[in-house]
Amino acid sequence: MSNGRSPEQIRASIEEQREQLGVAVERLRVEVDRATDWRRHLREHQQQVVLGAAVAGFVLGGGIAGVVGLFRRR
Repeated sequence: MSNGRSPEQIRASIEEQREQLGVAVERLRVEVDRATDWRRHLREHQQQVVLGAAVAGFVLGGGIAGVVGLFRRR
């Protein structure tokens, strides 16, 4: 079951695959670091985060005030 490659060619191929795997793993590590960097995401979307927090506060505050108002009417 020889494919016509010499032991040296096989070793060279294995080494090349090992190097490519190392590069791929490093690239993946960098991408995972970027994807999970929540501080960067907050900085990049600061306006949307502040707006969302304001809306959530308004809704929660209005909801609490509405419930309190219902109890006061009784």
